[in-house]
Amino acid sequence: MKIIIAGNGKIGGMLTRQLSQEGYDITVIDSDREALSAESERFDIITCEGNCASAATLREAGILTTGLLVAATGNDEVNLLCCMTAKSLNPRIHTIARIKNAEYNEQVYGMKDIFAISMAFNPELQTAVEIDRLIRYPGFLKRDTFTKGRVEIVELKIDSGSRLCGKALSEIRGIVKAEVLVCAVLRGGEAIAPDGRFVLQAGDRIFVTATADNLSAMLKSLDIYTRKVKNVMIAGGSRLSVYLATLLAKRRVDVKIIEKDAELCKKLSERLPDAEIICADASLPDVLESEGIRSCDALVTLTGMDELNVIISLYGNAAEVPQTITKLGRIDGTAIVRDLSIGSTVNPGRVACDAIVRYVRAVNNQTGAAISLHLIADGHVEAIEFAAENGTLHLGEPLRQIRFKKNVLVAWAATSCSS
Repeated sequence: MKIIIAGNGKIGGMLTRQLSQEGYDITVIDSDREALSAESERFDIITCEGNCASAATLREAGILTTGLLVAATGNDEVNLLCCMTAKSLNPRIHTIARIKNAEYNEQVYGMKDIFAISMAFNPELQTAVEIDRLIRYPGFLKRDTFTKGRVEIVELKIDSGSRLCGKALSEIRGIVKAEVLVCAVLRGGEAIAPDGRFVLQAGDRIFVTATADNLSAMLKSLDIYTRKVKNVMIAGGSRLSVYLATLLAKRRVDVKIIEKDAELCKKLSERLPDAEIICADASLPDVLESEGIRSCDALVTLTGMDELNVIISLYGNAAEVPQTITKLGRIDGTAIVRDLSIGSTVNPGRVACDAIVRYVRAVNNQTGAAISLHLIADGHVEAIEFAAENGTLHLGEPLRQIRFKKNVLVAWAATSCSS
């Protein structure tokens, strides 16, 4: 399938990398000639310089023979016009638009047909929802749901004091007193599909799949922090912070936002009447201590600088904050932060990219078997949910009799969990 990506920013770049590696025919539109040149050297793609909302540019990029367009520029209005123009030129095309202005959210979702949008995505809002889920169910570094929430894949880090450290996977069920399956292990940046003989080590990040009840039982058995979060400290007053504070307020969680820009603090106070806004520098230990970092249930670092977020989260860990969540935009998944005690990490661009890739695969999949896809283990492993239908190979055969390719694992199979 041919795909046009309009906008070569962070999200556009992530999409180009992911989709070109999967073999899609990619054309990237941007007005920055040097950026396009660099991108064409890195990937096997076609580039088109120009205004992506222009009909002439879209025609030059091959819109008439394109199956899907992703408008991912930093301008909401340009993205909307790009989708509308593309749809008028090619009525069969699927269109995806990035919308970051909260004022547009409701009308965009309510007027998709008018705006000619198949899917809209808001990276900050989607990331806020993910952070809210982590805060609502503490104890895991990441959570992905399948079968409409019945089954999950969660990430845990093995510490030297963990009851799982030094244990073979075949012993885990007896230790955690729950029906769980370790489907992947990330060790030293390498993803491993383990068998029952695999022995866990300190520093391993493991990805476990089970039902929600079994995961809760596992946390209890491992004495991992699970108490309800009542107050959250947020470092940085970004748009993401506003989305998150709004979600937390709906659950009556006390929120304190520390932001050093006085004008921004004034705006935050107007938009978030239920939150406590502190005008101060969150990177200063004295500020964090005076604002009660040692008594908060969770610390979320959402400044615009990865390095600052890491430093504040490290301080929070040293202050024994039960849960820390760190936003990373550029250094997520790299060796620089892999072994740092910064809790869960979120990347707005990656969250949006994963959602778009799932949509692209759904459009490209002719059989309809794939229901959802999640990238885990820093993108090294794919977790795909699919339904067994008439015509699916090996129907009625026990899984132990089926010869799977190397590093392929069936993590869950039950008729009760079918969608």
